[in-house]
Amino acid sequence: MIKLGRISYVNMAPVFHSLEYEVEEVAGVPTELNRMLLDGDLDVAPISSIEYARNAETLRLLPRLCVSSEGAVDSIQLVTRVALGRVRSVAVTPESATSVVLTRILLPGAEIRPFEEDADAKLLIGDAALRSAFEDPTPHYDLGRLWLEKTGLPMVFAVWAAPEPVVDGLSDLEHALVASVRLARSEPEKLAYAASERYGYPAGFLARYFEKLRYSFGPRERAGFYTFLEMARDVGELHHVPELRFARDAELPR
Repeated sequence: MIKLGRISYVNMAPVFHSLEYEVEEVAGVPTELNRMLLDGDLDVAPISSIEYARNAETLRLLPRLCVSSEGAVDSIQLVTRVALGRVRSVAVTPESATSVVLTRILLPGAEIRPFEEDADAKLLIGDAALRSAFEDPTPHYDLGRLWLEKTGLPMVFAVWAAPEPVVDGLSDLEHALVASVRLARSEPEKLAYAASERYGYPAGFLARYFEKLRYSFGPRERAGFYTFLEMARDVGELHHVPELRFARDAELPR
């Protein structure tokens, strides 16, 4: 049975909404899934975009899936009372890799600090960012929106990757994951209410959130991904920009 990583945030609800493929699900925050996949404890998982790039020589991508947004994403937030242009330090969540690098790109003059230290701003991701945006009146800056303003492209936060040699049945699993997303898109109310029961957020709030997420790894997402990797290299977070290597012949999403 394929060991499939699942990000433990609500953003995975559409992907697993109606997954008709028998897998062993292993949940964790992005940095945990990154480690488990690279250690060989998972057969496939959505991992931080930057971690794929740092380990591309041993991994293969699923060509039809990612986690991205074109504009505001809601679940990646910089929280600060300081004007954005005056932020000189950011305390970052230990749960993310891509968002930390994105912060370096968007705020190149800011010092990155551990989450428990005082700083001008805090970086939150996932459900903590959603809760904060919902409950905390402190100004929030959405990193997906800031990226779109800077580049005009989608931001790819995670990609689905598998270590070589890839496990048997991976193509069929990818097809099932894509089918689950499509069904979720076709019944947004059912998705929102089911996710509300599981994660505890109001269904209307989740329906708006899911509209902002993208899961198809299309041409614009790939362009945004390459742009992110190039900028990560330019700020010293990546030695070189790797080619995208796919688990089968690269085909554009259908």
